[in-house]
Amino acid sequence: MRNETSTPATDTRPSIWAGRSELVMAGLVLALAIYLNVGIVTMTVPEGAEAPGPKFFPMLLVVVLYALAALLTVQHFRSPVDGRPGSAGGTTDTTDPADKVSSNWPTLGTVVAAFALFAVILNPVGWIFSAALLFWLVSRALGSRRTYFDIGLALVFACAIQVAFSAGLGLNLPSGVLEGVL
Repeated sequence: MRNETSTPATDTRPSIWAGRSELVMAGLVLALAIYLNVGIVTMTVPEGAEAPGPKFFPMLLVVVLYALAALLTVQHFRSPVDGRPGSAGGTTDTTDPADKVSSNWPTLGTVVAAFALFAVILNPVGWIFSAALLFWLVSRALGSRRTYFDIGLALVFACAIQVAFSAGLGLNLPSGVLEGVL
């Protein structure tokens, strides 16, 4: 006769929050849409504004953002990952790490920090250098390791946007340290 000991069953089901990091992006898009919508509603429009008016294009953007947030949420629940019920096979007990989907928080943090730095240095440094730094930092965060090529491409791209805004649209981006040159 064999002595069988019973071990308590452990619950190996993932929590309700496991794999829900995709919803962070949908929430951010929704928050941006709400913020822009409040700005549009509180915008003062002069009486003589012609149709379509200054609220038209921002409202199109808000509608697209609301739709994008909804589509991201629906897509998340229709195609779950990370072993949640309803995912392909029910679990992700594969040995291939490429099969697992997760958020890359260091990359996201670097990109958010790059945008924050860009917002802080835009006026004192100017568009060309701050935008080039932003483009370079984002390319580094996304995995590019060609430093000199990326810096050169970022400068060319920032200058092209400067020319498009000033020559094409007649708008001036902040000059910063290049005040007398541009």
